[in-house]
Amino acid sequence: MDHSVHNKLVSFIWSIADDCLRDVYVRGKYRDVILPMVVLRRLDTLLEPTKDAVLEEVRYQQVEMELTEFDDEPLKEASGYVFYNTSKWTLRSLYTAASNNPEILFANFEEYLEGFSANVKEIIQCFNLYAQIRHMSHKNVLLDVVEKFLSRYINLTPQDAVDPDGYRLPALTNLGMGYVFEELIRKFNEDNNEEAGEHFTPREVIELMTHFVFDTIQDKLPLTITVYDPACGSGGMLTEAQNFIEERYAVENGNRDVILYGKEINDETYAICKSDMMIKGNNPENIRVGSTLTTDEFVGTKFDFMLSNPPYGKSWASEQKYIKDGSDVVDPRFIVKLKDYWGNEESCDATPRSSDGQLLFLMEMVNKMKSPEHNGIGGRIASVHNGSSLFTGDAGGGESNIRRYIIENDLLNAIVQLPNNLFYNTGITTYIWLLSNNKPQQRKGKVQLIDASLMFRKLRKNLGNKNCEFAPEHIAEIMQTYLAGQDVERQLDAQNDPIGIASKVFDNQDFGYYKVNIERPDRRSAQFSAERLQGLRFDKSLSEPMEYMYSTYGDDIYTEAKLDAVKKEVLAWCEDQEITL
Repeated sequence: MDHSVHNKLVSFIWSIADDCLRDVYVRGKYRDVILPMVVLRRLDTLLEPTKDAVLEEVRYQQVEMELTEFDDEPLKEASGYVFYNTSKWTLRSLYTAASNNPEILFANFEEYLEGFSANVKEIIQCFNLYAQIRHMSHKNVLLDVVEKFLSRYINLTPQDAVDPDGYRLPALTNLGMGYVFEELIRKFNEDNNEEAGEHFTPREVIELMTHFVFDTIQDKLPLTITVYDPACGSGGMLTEAQNFIEERYAVENGNRDVILYGKEINDETYAICKSDMMIKGNNPENIRVGSTLTTDEFVGTKFDFMLSNPPYGKSWASEQKYIKDGSDVVDPRFIVKLKDYWGNEESCDATPRSSDGQLLFLMEMVNKMKSPEHNGIGGRIASVHNGSSLFTGDAGGGESNIRRYIIENDLLNAIVQLPNNLFYNTGITTYIWLLSNNKPQQRKGKVQLIDASLMFRKLRKNLGNKNCEFAPEHIAEIMQTYLAGQDVERQLDAQNDPIGIASKVFDNQDFGYYKVNIERPDRRSAQFSAERLQGLRFDKSLSEPMEYMYSTYGDDIYTEAKLDAVKKEVLAWCEDQEITL
């Protein structure tokens, strides 16, 4: 999709909020209407051409077959998608039939929503769209919003169109629709000072990650490929991986079968991801909602490729009760087998501190790597992390056990340092971890560290924290360095400033260490003498009056009779010395 057309479409949708919702919603709530309406309008445009066929199938099932419940499969076949709508309404017919009575439009709109298949109804519920429709109807702006989304100046359909001024509006492809979703989320979150990066990873970063996991085995890719993201957000990594495979690695008898899986904890983002999967013809049932750490949704399932940008610096304390019983780990995903100093294998805790759960997502992916015996290539992972995954945790702790398990089992291929300010929600240093359980012979027992922190070009305008990006030539040079698997020295420019890329290859053993507690007998000596003990006679806080009393009265001062006898003299001396007892 042309970039300028894409920007024009996003700007038009963005303007609907200000035009219709300004007096009805506070600014931070615009997204609650705009995002579900974008999804709804896109689904509506896809179903419009087959509406008559679906209604005929509805009539056949109800009248001819006298079914009390609809048979899903014939309806899906009639619609041409994995979803359908059995009501007589479309958004356009709702608008055409609308009167001055907002209650009638609201009733018809509810009937329209109720006609969707169960998978779309789940999306509608995640968006809480019924409540938004009711609120807009009550405020008498529902018709205005529907009219805006039906405007002939934007094209949310998969066919070319012409606007009222005669200008061509290109078709909105499924990929283009994904970009619209992502850009709207980023803009809404940026406008509300929220963390857009939780849902949106820059496209050039995803492109680099897909190159990492696919390019080295492009000649060995199986015909059926599974891709998993345990923190999938709006599905950007999954769909980009699918597009990458279909565009670059098509086979003679058609595209490879790419099956996408994901899990997302945020209801709204999950709804966008699932609708995106349905629009693109993927199986929406493979996208699950909920916490990846709480429930192992894909237990027993192994995947060929996994790409993820899990949340970092985020507490997992609320999920801890599902993973640990007291100090014991009960979830097998987070237990690893390691050998102690004497070579005895033992089960070890593989959970990081409760304030940062990003390594748990990495262990979730490690747990689901497909064996090379099953697909010939094994499992491959590209995962984004901040620096804490590299450095936190002492030997024997959860973080250290995770790193040790990965390195000792020769799973770590490389770690790539990215430029600062590459992501929308953070300016800190980030890294891509690359894992494989089927390393080529020349990489076995080795880890490559690549510093690509100087490989960027500045943006003309900052996007949140993001002020730079990878150019295509940067991605090409990083990939060339990775594929070569050799040391590269940092170059200097004319001013002796470092430029370009650097690489260093280490043996696995270079990263290992033990924490050893060295114990020895407690060796102390003491010598007693009257002179050394003399200083212990007087309390430090009362040393001056006590020294006076002892020097004046000798050992007799320690008798009660003597102390009572000299009490007035001592107090008088203290008063003269301006000492308060």
